[in-house]
Amino acid sequence: MSLVRRAEPADAAEVLRLRQVMIDSLPGSDPSTAWHQRSLPALRARLGDPDGGFAAFVVDHPERPGALAALVAGTVDYRIGKAGDPTGTVGYVFSVATDPDVRRRGYARACMDTLLEWFRERGARRIQLTASAEAAPLYASLGFRPKPDPLLELLL
Repeated sequence: MSLVRRAEPADAAEVLRLRQVMIDSLPGSDPSTAWHQRSLPALRARLGDPDGGFAAFVVDHPERPGALAALVAGTVDYRIGKAGDPTGTVGYVFSVATDPDVRRRGYARACMDTLLEWFRERGARRIQLTASAEAAPLYASLGFRPKPDPLLELLL
């Protein structure tokens, strides 16, 4: 049985907490959390729409009931097709975070594997993300390759 599950509306506050962990790790980021309360209703609605173009996958924290250990979130987007991708269905990973006290346990990789499968099921063959230097080895091990700009892309 997988540790990974799809995030639900009740997870919204924890999803935002882990997103803030990711934001706080970026150079020059704004540490403010005042936006969380305003963001919660929209996030809850998105988490409650399993057929929409947004998904978040999580692992429950093994030592803190009600807390999350890891998060990945992404969207499926339509872009006008092109050679090699005539349908224009593109996946974008925009939030990957692991609680600092449970890193190096494979949670982010497991969540990414689940998100990549979700993208495949929706017909996305190009997956894009931007990566920190710390996270780049994980994405490279999943098959992502650097592009000329900071964007990484995986062809499925």
